[in-house]
Amino acid sequence: MEYDENNIFARLLRGEIPCTKLYEDEYALAFPDIRPQAPAHVLVIPKGKYISIQEFGESATPEEITGFFRAVSRVAKQLGVAEPGYRLIANVGPDSLQEVPHFHVHILAGRKLGRMLVPHDG
Repeated sequence: MEYDENNIFARLLRGEIPCTKLYEDEYALAFPDIRPQAPAHVLVIPKGKYISIQEFGESATPEEITGFFRAVSRVAKQLGVAEPGYRLIANVGPDSLQEVPHFHVHILAGRKLGRMLVPHDG
């Protein structure tokens, strides 16, 4: 799958669509999710053109990988959720219902989140 230059996150990174920037550095941009699923729900996206964490892990430079995950940690600390805890979610592909074809992680926090998945009986 080729990277779609017109996906919403690519347009945010180019400044074509405004967002409330909570954090930005040379590797990542963080902003609130428009449909929050927890009291704190922030998206962190890398500045590179990566469709998924799979592609990011295989193709990004060591500096991009380190910079991105440091940004995630900094955002969690900035939100005040590093100590009580938070959940990271990165969807990959259609089976996970990845909606935007640009790698991103969701930081969810602000309450006890419960089980991530309901057990499946076969």
